[in-house]
Amino acid sequence: MGRLTLYAETSSAERPGAPLLESSDPQQIAELLAARGIGYDRWPVQAELPEAADAAAVLSAYAEEIARVQASGTYPTVDAIRLSPDHPDRVALRQKFLSEHTHAEDEVRFFVEGRGLFCLHLGAEVAQVLCEQGDFLRVPAGTRHWFDMGSAPRFSAIRLFDNPEGWVAVFTGDPIAESYPLLD
Repeated sequence: MGRLTLYAETSSAERPGAPLLESSDPQQIAELLAARGIGYDRWPVQAELPEAADAAAVLSAYAEEIARVQASGTYPTVDAIRLSPDHPDRVALRQKFLSEHTHAEDEVRFFVEGRGLFCLHLGAEVAQVLCEQGDFLRVPAGTRHWFDMGSAPRFSAIRLFDNPEGWVAVFTGDPIAESYPLLD
């Protein structure tokens, strides 16, 4: 189950103060994020996937949920990603995602297993959403954010896109991400 932590925005030279709010209640998280234009939901978790499950197995296990989301016509492209602590590019991928960026399209993720920390720069607030197994998050296009998968990533996520080429990050150059807590 996910967790939401809200902070007041700080300058890149300051550390954030105490959180304004923390919640692990899915309904409260959904309501608080919806008020800020972010979609959050909980999907039922299917049977545990075997360690060797590939992207096709992940997509097959959640075919019904994917079809439900794709029925709106908004997200015609879908894939699955699975990262483990021994992934050869884990350090470079983590560093890339830790920089604040935006996308021209929505960023939509469903966490099949494991966890990751989405950090959303929402005006005068920073919302950290710890997504864990069963969490579905929709970050609208243009939202400033960064993502931490941790130093030893272990997660699998379904990604839905409106762009067949997948998401393309546009980095803001703002070092704000350096001021907030990381996943580990």
